Amino acid sequence: QVQLVESGGGLVQPGGSLRLSCVVSGFTLDNYAIAWFRQAPGQQREGVSCISSSDGNTYYGDSVKGRFTISRDNAKNTVYLQMNDLKPEDTAVYYCSLGRYYWGQGTQVTVSS
Repeated sequence: QVQLVESGGGLVQPGGSLRLSCVVSGFTLDNYAIAWFRQAPGQQREGVSCISSSDGNTYYGDSVKGRFTISRDNAKNTVYLQMNDLKPEDTAVYYCSLGRYYWGQGTQVTVSS
């Protein structure tokens, strides 16, 4: 069955970096776009970034543009989200998703001094 498993979250100081990973199984990653979303307490889930299947085109939300980078390694069935210059407002649970239908369990990112 389709599974997505996120990892790499943690506690980091403002200005720090983290790299999230989303390992997928049950489908061929090459054929699908994958997106990262996040949800802060009391907030709606928002789209962070997306990477297409074929040409590797990427999309970023305005709040993370220039700081976050999405990438994929199809051979490892993994999509990454490199997060630099983290800010307290980036604190949230981060999820990867296939088509907004399949979701991982999420990984907590906390940015605090």
